Amino acid sequence: MGPSSVALLLAVISLTAALDNGMLKTPPMGWMAWERFRCDIDCKDDPQNCIGEKLFRDMADRLVEDGWKELGYEYVMIDDCWTSMQRDEQGRLQPDPSRFPGGIAKLARYIHDRGLKLGIYADIGSHTCMRYPGTPLDKIVIDAQTFASWGVDYLKFDGCYSNPIEHMLGYPLMSKALNATGRPIGYSCSWPAYEGGLPPNVNYSLLGEICHLWRNYDDIQDSWDSVQDIIGWFANNQDDLQPAAGPGRWNDPDMLIIGNFGLSVHQARSQMALWAIMAAPLIMSNDLRNLDNSARAILQNKMAITINQDPLGIQGRRLLQEKSRIEVFWRPLSNSASSLVFLSHRTDMPYLYHTSLAKLQYEPGNYEVYDVFTSSTVKGLNATTVFTVSINPTGVVMWYIYPRKQSRQQVERLRHQQRKKTNVFRKFKAEHHSVL
Repeated sequence: MGPSSVALLLAVISLTAALDNGMLKTPPMGWMAWERFRCDIDCKDDPQNCIGEKLFRDMADRLVEDGWKELGYEYVMIDDCWTSMQRDEQGRLQPDPSRFPGGIAKLARYIHDRGLKLGIYADIGSHTCMRYPGTPLDKIVIDAQTFASWGVDYLKFDGCYSNPIEHMLGYPLMSKALNATGRPIGYSCSWPAYEGGLPPNVNYSLLGEICHLWRNYDDIQDSWDSVQDIIGWFANNQDDLQPAAGPGRWNDPDMLIIGNFGLSVHQARSQMALWAIMAAPLIMSNDLRNLDNSARAILQNKMAITINQDPLGIQGRRLLQEKSRIEVFWRPLSNSASSLVFLSHRTDMPYLYHTSLAKLQYEPGNYEVYDVFTSSTVKGLNATTVFTVSINPTGVVMWYIYPRKQSRQQVERLRHQQRKKTNVFRKFKAEHHSVL
């Protein structure tokens, strides 16, 4: 197939592939297996942690019983390594029978009965990244139909063992095939991550028409270095990435690793804060059965979640990158509110950062501030007032900011005071007319 034929086929696909199911108007929230449990398939010696139906039932139970579901964490996501090494006689993907003895449809019912949703994983190539059966172009329709018949609610479609032409054809084709099933299925594309993540290789206008969200960059690892690398890449390329995001179409910097082994408490707050500012999916990959209280408090922080889930859906931006290794991020929110994050890349000691809202491009006026992680408030902060925040090494200060609105009584009092001043001036002017 020549380049002109490919371009024509892609144009036809894109005209018919738009995801028109009204899903994911705010970033998805839930839990995914990959970063924490990888491809552990040893259910004989490690039955608590292997990729099998018990693990996903356990996580569903935790989401419901430990307060996650009511905060919005509703997806239970299967990642790689779930399938048998062979398709069935009808050419359909099938789960490994020893690790998923009840099948995916039964697991979906278990999850749905708890008011949750099930996500699953496939790959556009000949094999998945861990060399399980892939979904090449001729298998896209049957795999979409299979997922829908099982009651799957979300598909992560990876891109290993394939090439740019297959990506260009396969990702829109899967979108069309999912639509054709009639079942609302969230669609996560890994396409940009395999094409460098940036224009001109990545067409974000097309992605917004065919996918609900997409992986842009490298897989996250359980380390602060990995989190910093992802934050830096998104900030350095925000002029290309930030406009692509909005309700129903999200940039995905990958999973939340809070509660695992690689982040301190301050670094965990930093990841939560920046993912909220970036309007990123809040998909945890940890062991919800063994989560300490500090990790739970960060991941269940209601204000951080509220900021992340803001219905305007505008992705935040980095405003400043200081020589002191402090960075300032900002996100506009509904009802004239906004959020600021002061991030420290320092490793020595807490840093006192001095600024004002006016210096951060805020309009004149008075504002009230809620500190997301300390729950403290600042009232009546004028835009021109210089303030100081103390930011711990590799940590953040995260603010929710809203204009101070005057009550009707305050407005009437100000008007009355203005009228009094006007009357006093008129009287003075009349009495001193000859002088004036």
